[in-house]
Amino acid sequence: MKTTHKHLASVFAASLLVIIATGCATNPVTGKQELHLISESQEINIGAENYVPTLQSQGGPYVIDPQLTQYVSRIGQKLASVSDRPQLPYEFQVLNNSVPNAWALPGGKIAVNRGLLTELNNEAELAAVIGHEIVHAAARHGAKSMERGILLSAGVAGVAIATGDKDYGQLAVGAAAIGSQLITTKYGRSAELESDHYGMQYMAKAGYDPTAAISLQQTFVRLSQGRQSNWLDGLFASHPPSQERVEANRRTAKELGQSGTLGEAEYQKQIAHLIKTKPAYEAMDQANQALKDNAPEKALALIDKAIKIEPREAQFYAVKGDVFSKKNQWDKAESFYSTALEKNNQFFLFYLQRGLTREKLNKLSGAKSDLNKSIEWLPTAPAYTTLGDIALKENNPNAAKEYYAKVASNDSDYGKKAAIGLAKLDMGDNPLKYLHVSFLKTMDQRLALEIKNQSPVSVKDLRIDAKLQTASGALLAKEDFQYAAVLRPGESTQFIARSIPLPTDLQTQKLTADIVRVKVVE
Repeated sequence: MKTTHKHLASVFAASLLVIIATGCATNPVTGKQELHLISESQEINIGAENYVPTLQSQGGPYVIDPQLTQYVSRIGQKLASVSDRPQLPYEFQVLNNSVPNAWALPGGKIAVNRGLLTELNNEAELAAVIGHEIVHAAARHGAKSMERGILLSAGVAGVAIATGDKDYGQLAVGAAAIGSQLITTKYGRSAELESDHYGMQYMAKAGYDPTAAISLQQTFVRLSQGRQSNWLDGLFASHPPSQERVEANRRTAKELGQSGTLGEAEYQKQIAHLIKTKPAYEAMDQANQALKDNAPEKALALIDKAIKIEPREAQFYAVKGDVFSKKNQWDKAESFYSTALEKNNQFFLFYLQRGLTREKLNKLSGAKSDLNKSIEWLPTAPAYTTLGDIALKENNPNAAKEYYAKVASNDSDYGKKAAIGLAKLDMGDNPLKYLHVSFLKTMDQRLALEIKNQSPVSVKDLRIDAKLQTASGALLAKEDFQYAAVLRPGESTQFIARSIPLPTDLQTQKLTADIVRVKVVE
């Protein structure tokens, strides 16, 4: 029996109903019945697989002061042990990022930016932040976001099956795609209130003063009203503050009816180095802005100021490499990226930048090594596209096609460049992937053939062989169509058939077209 697209779509819909009917379970934090399409083991795997690339995409671990990360982790583990899901494999990391932010992946993978730590007043406020993120993991808020995405994509998948389109999942690029989507998802009102409420319970159980969550939320509301841009870009983007949350926290604190430690002295001791070096990171952020403003000399002065304050920070030397890249002084740029890697060899960006620089210097072996190492930490469009360029230089078009194909659907400049490179290499072998051919009926009841260039490159010298056949394959009529002019991206052209009549019965007759010649315009 032949399986039809319509049959597959109905089977898919029926399977989805079975999943929904059998996927209800009790939320481990709230006790409410809800839909569970992602199991606990899947949650854990999602978090584990995406934690490292997501950390990398957000600035990488803060390695200058490992005791600070240990301190944050101790607080996190203390709160996790009294949570509703203590069995999750919790991990806590301080990120080398100036934006005030904190986030959680499914399975208990949690990060706090150094930019947030410098804004808090005591350990209890940090416990409020971490407890809040633990609830996001324990109450499956990230998993529920993914489940909503599954239901949404299920509808898309049904359309794809019904229309015969390609799998939309093939458009995703990069190992960190899931993690990046989860940590930038704006949590809803109920999820934020839940995380505040149960996070305060965890604080109290761990011995912290839950009223710190009130003062913390009051500070957040004040900063949001002041439109502090770094906060709006960070914590507030996914965790919107509100006066409603302040009042809800007051009620929760009253219900708990207990006090605990604030830990101000210990907290200030632990973040002392962050506070001391904060001007250096502010100078780095200003240097990066100066580079965006095309002011490399200003950026150089600022980053030298940062290095003088904290000579151990690898990011500062990488920014200095960026300054010399901006000035096309590739040898100096390579040297400073190498210095950054000597100080921290566990951040993708340093490998990526040195790899891109070495490609400019025609040091292709070293460039490939660096770019591949960067991909191990975080797959990126610049790395894959440049590896494709190198493969072309080494006369290996098949390898170039593989690299370009990985990022050709990415909307960045590198992705667009890769799409052009792939089309140029692949057009001759697979023209119908890029040029859409269809048959039309004209107003005067004649057959027409239309070609639309759906590729990012211009083509010319087209030749199309069209046939009218019986259902069994017997030839009824054929015709060659030729188009010598340039057909640019997005353009289409039509031909009126002279030798092929309109089919009289589409059940017994079929039209086919094959592109037998096409040239890419260089």
